[in-house]
Amino acid sequence: MQSDFDYQIAIIGGGPAGATLGRLLPKGLSAILIDKKRAKGGFEKPCGGLLAPDAQKALSKYEITLPKSILVDPQIFSVKTIDLASGLVRHYQRCYINLDRHKLDMWLLSMIRPSVQRVTGVCDGVKRIDGGFEVSWHDGDHKHSFTCKYVVGADGANSIVRSSLFKAKQLRRYTAIQQWFPEENSRPFYSCIFDPETTDCCSWSISKDDYFIFGGAFPQDNCRERFERQKEKLRALGIKFSEPVKTEACVVLRPRSFFDFCPGKGGAFLIGEAAGFISPSSLEGISYAMESADMLSRALSKEDPVLAYRRMTMKIRLKLALKVLKCPFMYHPLLRKLVMLCGLQSIELRQED
Repeated sequence: MQSDFDYQIAIIGGGPAGATLGRLLPKGLSAILIDKKRAKGGFEKPCGGLLAPDAQKALSKYEITLPKSILVDPQIFSVKTIDLASGLVRHYQRCYINLDRHKLDMWLLSMIRPSVQRVTGVCDGVKRIDGGFEVSWHDGDHKHSFTCKYVVGADGANSIVRSSLFKAKQLRRYTAIQQWFPEENSRPFYSCIFDPETTDCCSWSISKDDYFIFGGAFPQDNCRERFERQKEKLRALGIKFSEPVKTEACVVLRPRSFFDFCPGKGGAFLIGEAAGFISPSSLEGISYAMESADMLSRALSKEDPVLAYRRMTMKIRLKLALKVLKCPFMYHPLLRKLVMLCGLQSIELRQED
């Protein structure tokens, strides 16, 4: 892979996908990673900060253990499912790890290979040149550019790599809005909320240290008004919201079919949510970010990395396509009501004296 390019590979984005690839890159590759996060005062991903079992499994493959500094209180073992349309509430056992999402991202970034040059900035353009790519980026008022043989979009829902090189492959988009409040509820809890009147996707809440977080994914038209309307419905159920400490928002993708997924081609690769690898039912994406990064790291050692990566990611694409088929049972109001009414796999809470 010797070339006249500045780098053999450029990774755009340093979330779980980009950081994992930066840690697993084959030795001997000259690489650069561009990410806009800083330890303090920079970009932080709006996220409930729960590590799902599939993401735990992805970490366990490498015998990686989470440092205590990333974890937050409390650790919760059930999800309170609230259907605002039917008024039904059920509890289901779930084995999530409650953590600080920004600290997780920074910890994963700290483990990238020393040979990978990491720069803090924002990528603002990717274009094809003869045999490779030219990448432009900036850090404040300073603009920079470099050339590379391969480029990897690990930059999430608003991927500049995807929008620059794969314009025809755009996915359904939602606006995720999340607010932090001082914790005032009598008991900490985690909830999954369905309200077809405000969104055809889901919302969530989670207690985290001394804060209560409420967020949801909403259609982009009137998204803030939808968010506030749903919050008022929850307040009527007794969930306490005071003045928010902070409000966060970002774009989130939600695939609708097998053909929404885009691993890339022609020397440009997409991993994680940039490729559309995010659950359409739960919006969980960390596990697919790490898994697709692992696959690409192995594909880069093959004679035809593009073909190898496309074949490897077939497993992810099929798994997510099955989750698309699962969505009606979660999001169709009548089907969801029937599932919740039967109480299958739900937990019956015992009230203590």
